[in-house]
Amino acid sequence: MAHTIMLIQPGAKPETRTYSDYETVNECMEGICKIYEEHLKRMNPNTPAITYDVCQLFDFIDQLADLSCLVYQKGTNSYAPFNKEWIKEKIYVLLRRQAGGNRLLDAA
Repeated sequence: MAHTIMLIQPGAKPETRTYSDYETVNECMEGICKIYEEHLKRMNPNTPAITYDVCQLFDFIDQLADLSCLVYQKGTNSYAPFNKEWIKEKIYVLLRRQAGGNRLLDAA
């Protein structure tokens, strides 16, 4: 898979913008899931095991001011941008594969 840069802006203020880079698209999707899991842990500090389903994760993604990925394209030696909908599709496939079809995921 290709080098991927995640651009994220959680809030309305430009100061909340940040980026992370990953070796593969799947690693980037896992990174987005970890961001959500950390958010859940902050919101529920006394809960030892947190579960969520993919719909809740997608709602979180939709509430972000901005989220996009730049994926390296070897053929053109450039990065192609992808939006939230593309990200949700990739996450859905990844989580379905990891969970073996189980929609509840453990964020503990």
